[in-house]
Amino acid sequence: MENQMPREEGIDHSLGLLKEGYNFILNRRQSLQSDIFETRILGKKAICMIGEEAAQIFYDPKKFQRNGAAPNRIVQTLFGKNSVQTLDGEEHRQRKDMLMSIMTKDEINRLLDITKLQWEQSLDKWSQMDQIVLYEEMKELLCKAAFKWVGSPLHEDDVKRMTRDLGAMFETPAAIGPAHWLGRGFRNQAEKTIQELIQAAREKKVQFPQNTPLHQFSFYQDKDGHLLDIETTSVEILNLLRPIVAIAIYINFTVLALYQYPEQKEKLKTYNDYQKMFVQEVRRFYPFFPFVAARVKQDFTWNGYQFTEGTLTLLDLYGTNHDPKLWEHPNMFYPERFAQWQGSPFSFIPQGGGDYYLGHRCAGEQITIDIMKISIDYLVNKMDYDVPEQDLSFSMEDIPSIPQSKIILKNVKRKKENIQ
Repeated sequence: MENQMPREEGIDHSLGLLKEGYNFILNRRQSLQSDIFETRILGKKAICMIGEEAAQIFYDPKKFQRNGAAPNRIVQTLFGKNSVQTLDGEEHRQRKDMLMSIMTKDEINRLLDITKLQWEQSLDKWSQMDQIVLYEEMKELLCKAAFKWVGSPLHEDDVKRMTRDLGAMFETPAAIGPAHWLGRGFRNQAEKTIQELIQAAREKKVQFPQNTPLHQFSFYQDKDGHLLDIETTSVEILNLLRPIVAIAIYINFTVLALYQYPEQKEKLKTYNDYQKMFVQEVRRFYPFFPFVAARVKQDFTWNGYQFTEGTLTLLDLYGTNHDPKLWEHPNMFYPERFAQWQGSPFSFIPQGGGDYYLGHRCAGEQITIDIMKISIDYLVNKMDYDVPEQDLSFSMEDIPSIPQSKIILKNVKRKKENIQ
């Protein structure tokens, strides 16, 4: 029996989506008293969903496709044209294989070693400064680590420009007006920079170490033995660089959690297995990416609701991570919830759901977790700092959301026991 899907009245709610941010779906879930509802976005019918069951159906490749789902403003800033996030079927599988081919234990460990070195150098620099703006410093630290890892260490003169360009990719997709257009321009500049590196490699003017992503991607061949076009290759290189820099958001929230829940610092010092629980709770509790989009691949009925081919569908990532049906006291910061956690890849979805290799879950999720662990080790065990009075609030209407002050730290010093 077919059910009538709850529907939001009105001609269009695109502006509400941009203005309400992470709360757009949650607000309507509350007012309509439903985990699934119909609204109108960009003048057309759209379906919004929350929850584990919704995530499971959303990531079923027989029912949903990514091609044509992401709004152009997202493609032009965050993902890039013809990126892996916009592909389906065999084409997606091949591209995901390319991305996952570098996510080996050795390559991840190489990135982590580079990140530790950048932390050491940054800590030396910060100790000479009266105060730092952590968010900006972390973006720069991670940008330098990411470029060195992919095979092209940045010249010091290029660090701030590339940090700005990569940051704009995840800071401006939801911006309105000049900020958004500026973000598009910065992305275009970054793509051009990477394209020049790839072209130089293919013309043998430069040689990247063979195990690095820049070398692997520049010479990656599809099943027919063809190289990827330079434009698409540059997009996928940026799909490695951009998410690493975006970890700065999580690290800001890590410091906020340590400040607002001071008892956590002692637990992190005392219990060996507490670090991963803490990382996972930061990723669950704080806002990161609000929702993901797909289009209905073919007509089907689920839980009595009719899904029509071509309909835009949004899955609420933040809302699912705060779903009271899945999480006890979801609005409480409680890392211990992950001590014996046996959840599915569809209930905890801060960076997408499903399978890494076959689905659209973020290929670099393990990198995020490991870099956060390194950062916690420095923040808790290797450095001292003061958190002066500042505006630590964050808005659920801003995408991405970060503390208003971007976390100002004063008197940053290396712990005495860590001074060589």
